[in-house]
Amino acid sequence: MKNTVLVTTLLALLLAGPSPAIAEDLQLKADVPERYTVKRGDTLWDISAVFLQSPWLWPEIWLANQQIENPHLIYPGDIIRLVYVDGVPQLRVDRSRDLKLSPEARSVGHADAIAALPLDIIDNFLSKTRVTDDATLNAAPYILGGQERRILVGSGDDFYARGDFSANRLNYGIYRRGDPYIDPASGELLGLRAIDVGAAKVKAVKGDVATLGATRAAQEIRINDRLLASEERTLASTFYPRAPAQSIEASVISVEDGVRNAGAFDVVGLNRGQREGLQAGDTLAIYKLGDLTKDRMTGEQIRLPDERIGLVMVFYTYEKMSFALVMEAGRQIDIGDRLVNP
Repeated sequence: MKNTVLVTTLLALLLAGPSPAIAEDLQLKADVPERYTVKRGDTLWDISAVFLQSPWLWPEIWLANQQIENPHLIYPGDIIRLVYVDGVPQLRVDRSRDLKLSPEARSVGHADAIAALPLDIIDNFLSKTRVTDDATLNAAPYILGGQERRILVGSGDDFYARGDFSANRLNYGIYRRGDPYIDPASGELLGLRAIDVGAAKVKAVKGDVATLGATRAAQEIRINDRLLASEERTLASTFYPRAPAQSIEASVISVEDGVRNAGAFDVVGLNRGQREGLQAGDTLAIYKLGDLTKDRMTGEQIRLPDERIGLVMVFYTYEKMSFALVMEAGRQIDIGDRLVNP
């Protein structure tokens, strides 16, 4: 599985064990099991939710097992046990018998470790969504047209593009200008969506005009679509669910595929990013703005309290914005819904 996410523990914190103040905030599930066997396809979020009502608090009760090589990683077949140390709940991992005894199992790579989130959803999103800016798009080579003066091109067709090809790149992604990402509060431009159209390979260059062959077409390739160098994007290796280290106030500014509402395991865009301290793995609670209602006693219009409707976990950040996966959704999530620390 590409873009493998490794499950990492905070050893300095975990080896010392959780403090009593932290433990008081933890709530175990009412039907919490004493042990759980990790299955292929599990995610760290799934396993944490087996034991905890708040899965992002898992680092606070996770106890690193020092006698296990690579205690940072969890594999299918491992057993997660709930134990109590001085009355405080802690989770331990026991490596499966096969992993400890089998010569082949000893060579199991990090790629076989379980992920924090469903990687197929994230990989699909990252493969077709890119955030850029006007300057980058305006400077990128643009498509003149196809052979025989065709204005639309498909996979396998050759076409011509004009621009700066002096970097001698061979492969390009083909993108179309999409909608801007705007901060609803400040009006600041946070980024520009580059819509994935396809991919192409350079066959020949003469001056500032190149002949390319379309190697992939997600949709029809058109005149004025732009060529951007391939962007290598991988998820952080230190990636696990947690509460943000600082206070976050954010809004949902987009939902993948251009729709206006989202549910569980949909991707949403947020108007906060690296400059506000957001990191991959940060978990945020989603709130729906309270409805306006009329007080029949006084005749006043009052706003009811905001309603908590779900949770998201950030998986990719830019300077000014980020993308998150909806992990829980009690109601439909709409553009404009508020996000804060859980």
